[in-house]
Amino acid sequence: MKKSTFPPLTKHLFIFFTLFFYENVIAQYQQMPQPRNPFWEKVQFGGGLGLSFGSGYTDISVAPSAIYNINPYLATGLGLQASYVSSKGYYDSGIYGVSFLTYINPIPEIQLSINLNESYVNNHYEAYNGYSSYTDNFWNTALFLGAGYRTGNVTVGLAYNVLFNENDNVYSDALMPFVRAYF
Repeated sequence: MKKSTFPPLTKHLFIFFTLFFYENVIAQYQQMPQPRNPFWEKVQFGGGLGLSFGSGYTDISVAPSAIYNINPYLATGLGLQASYVSSKGYYDSGIYGVSFLTYINPIPEIQLSINLNESYVNNHYEAYNGYSSYTDNFWNTALFLGAGYRTGNVTVGLAYNVLFNENDNVYSDALMPFVRAYF
């Protein structure tokens, strides 16, 4: 009796298709996205970068920050700042600090802000004639209350430093414009 080749071929096709579909099922199962931690879904990162150069003048600042959105109306967070300002032959200044941030959104387009900023200031002054100089190191506390127009991730507005002291030699004015973005 002659042996039929059909049953072994069927057997091989069955094994082939079983393995093929089995691999696809495993691959699809392994590629499913893992659920994110709910905490990190409410965190946004942002900050500022400032560069200004002129004839003998340099101003560089970096201010990264992160906020946690408690709900659509309230966010709180932390920020860091570092800046260097130099006017050749007159002074140079380094400021390093931390900020405690609170943002209140009564409606989506309006953002009120409270920014408590604690900074260490290192000012070095040179006399006009270049013969004498002195250094002034101190801590400075600033409390900025602000309001701005918000569209998407960007807010543009004004903040007022209620603790402003013109003798501190940190800020030139109590009123400061701002642009901030969080992603």
